[in-house]
Amino acid sequence: MDLSNLRPAEGAVHSDNFRRGRGHGSGNGKTAGKGHKGQKARSGAPRPGFEGGQMPLYRRLPKRGFKNRNTKDIVAVNVERLEKFENGSEVTAESLIALGIISHARDGVKILGNGELTKKLTVKVNAVSEGAKAKIEAVGGTCEVL
Repeated sequence: MDLSNLRPAEGAVHSDNFRRGRGHGSGNGKTAGKGHKGQKARSGAPRPGFEGGQMPLYRRLPKRGFKNRNTKDIVAVNVERLEKFENGSEVTAESLIALGIISHARDGVKILGNGELTKKLTVKVNAVSEGAKAKIEAVGGTCEVL
């Protein structure tokens, strides 16, 4: 059990798909579920997060950091991980996922030069470091940047 599994008890949540203020027989007539009097019963009730003039929680808490909306999620793969491939095979993002070397390739894959490579491979990815390119070409492979 964790936070992603929590749900309300069976029958505890009602549908919001019914018409309010349509008479006593509807079960939601007269005050239309707003109770009697008070600020929340009237039109123009305050917006969510309004605390009656007190500084709202979202403004009291300190703000930290910056989230760049233009960032790329590029997966790094070292040359040594390419040893799983057969000699002479083609390395692409799809083939890396198929062999279980990476789990996703949202914005691309970059091959880095850590480790040794003994197999001749055709590498077709979004980016290759200089060291990785040298190691791949040293064993007779080729690199193609998409």
